[in-house]
This record gives sequence, structure tokens and C-alpha cells, in this order.
Amino acid sequence: MIGKQKILIVDDDENIAELISLYLTKECFDTKIVHNGEDALSAFETYNPNLVLLDLMLPGIDGYQVCREIRAKSATPIIMLSAKGEVFDKVLGLELGADDYIMKPFDSKEMVARVRAVLRRYQPAKTAEPPKEKAKYVEYESLVINLTNYSVMCDGRQVDMPPKELELLYCLAASPNQVFTREQLLDRIWGYEYIGDTRTVDVHIKRLREKIKDHPRWKLSTVWGIGYKFETK
Repeated sequence: MIGKQKILIVDDDENIAELISLYLTKECFDTKIVHNGEDALSAFETYNPNLVLLDLMLPGIDGYQVCREIRAKSATPIIMLSAKGEVFDKVLGLELGADDYIMKPFDSKEMVARVRAVLRRYQPAKTAEPPKEKAKYVEYESLVINLTNYSVMCDGRQVDMPPKELELLYCLAASPNQVFTREQLLDRIWGYEYIGDTRTVDVHIKRLREKIKDHPRWKLSTVWGIGYKFETK
């Protein structure tokens, strides 16, 4: 029997936290609620969640710092919750490693749908595949990007990265030297329902460049005024 997926809910508003828990429990998730940053970091270690729903405005350690500390040691998906709708807040959250950003107040069905979508991207369904179906991966000198098991190897070491970063890197590397506009990448990786702007793509490219340094035979290149490409020589 497959166990329920576990969602850690971090929100200092007890009513909102209980409401989120109710929605997710009805959808057959297991949930745990904490109300501050310190407890969130502790619960992350003991509860070992499949996904974290993280409010930005927390007493003590705020949501940004919690996200930063979790991301430093784990690729577990993080969805940020906030009543703050400024582009800066969204971009900062994504830059720190969040996988999605939900504005308060939110529709319960949309929240559950986003949780499911992020979990699908992070942990593809373990269904039996036809024996001859090939794994989805691309390989270059010193670089292997495997979309089937969501792993990246660079210079012989595994590079941890959130699902969206890996999908973006795979999308570019699977079509070497093809130029993608920011709009194309936003649509391919985040989907048409994503409420954000093209700066999201820039943020993720920046994070990829910090983790995957240029190689003499390949690199992530900016095509000024257009977008990006995975350049090979």
C-alpha cells in the first residue's frame, strides 16, 4: 500500500493553516502544521515532508530564510504563500529556491491543483513503463541531465536543484543551439496557467549558472533581446 504524501504547512495564522490542512486532508494528503520558522525547520527534519507550503510573513525566522535553509540541504518542493503580490516578492521567493508562489486569498481548488502539479514534476508517477521506452536524458561531456529520475551529474558529482531548474536546463540542453524566447520557456516549464512574468526565467537561469559552470564544449548562453540557448561547440 502506498503511503500518503506528506505536506508541511507553515503559517502563523492558525485559521488559515487549519483550512489548508482540511482541504489537503480531504484530497488524501497527510499534513502537519507549524506556526513559526524555527518549528518549520525542526519539523522539516522530523516529518520529512514531500512538499512544504510556506507563508512568507512568520514570527522570528521569516519564510525567506526558512526557504533558504531548506533549499541549502534539500530539493524538496516549496510553494510560498503570501498576501504580498509585488513582483519583487515573487522573484525573491523564486530566486531563493521556491517552486511556486500562491497569492492570498486563494481558491482551495487552485491551491490543491498547484500542490499536485509541483509534486508531479518533482516525483514522476512510478508506473510501469514499456520495456523499450527510453529514459529521458541528455548527455554532454561532463554533463548528464536525466528527466526520468530528476537528476543532474556535472563533472562526476550530483548537482541538487529544484524541479523547475532541472526542467529548464533539460529543455534547453535537449535542443542544442536552438534559441528560446523567455515567453516560450515560461510556457513550456511553468505552463499557461502560471501567473508571473518572464523575469522568472531570468532568475532560474541565474541560479543554473551558479550551479553549472561553463564548459569548453558547452554553456548556457544569453541571446540579447531574445532569450537563451544551450550552446555547444
